[in-house]
Amino acid sequence: MSDPVSPPPPKPAEHQNHWERRIESALWNSRFLVMLAVVPSLLGSLMLFIVGTVDILKVVTDVIGYYLLGSVQDIHDSLVPDIIIAVDIYLIAIVLLIFALGVYRLFVSRIDQAEASNLRHPFNVASLDQLKDKIARVVILAVIIEFFRAVVDIRFATPLEAIYLAISVLALAAALYLMSLGHKGE
Repeated sequence: MSDPVSPPPPKPAEHQNHWERRIESALWNSRFLVMLAVVPSLLGSLMLFIVGTVDILKVVTDVIGYYLLGSVQDIHDSLVPDIIIAVDIYLIAIVLLIFALGVYRLFVSRIDQAEASNLRHPFNVASLDQLKDKIARVVILAVIIEFFRAVVDIRFATPLEAIYLAISVLALAAALYLMSLGHKGE
């Protein structure tokens, strides 16, 4: 018994006329247009990984200079914000990487090495909704990191501002908890 909703099988090449084959071939090959998004996303990701790494190396040299070489530049005010900024840059680089490889996998071809290593790998997406979900998770982490970077710089003028900060942290914790509940089965 056949499924009444399933599409008919494709016509063999000998049953198509010359123009139909050419048009369908051009339509099928148009999927490579997504490479216009994939390649720049990969390049952007690479640049961000390089920038984040250089920023971390700069922090390392500042710490070495301060503690081992007797530098007069005080690192205590800038150390944590500089590391948080680097982590934020890394997270955005990861978003671009997941986007590029997910779009490639969905529209061009499966990535055999990723599927052979682990089907649950972040690059193995089965739909655009799954790709959006994976990207959204990393973006939420980047927003949380950015929030904490802003918190480091806060100077409270009134006790009410400290309460607002506590409520914000509580709301973030609740959001993370709810997000983890939604992905508990994964």
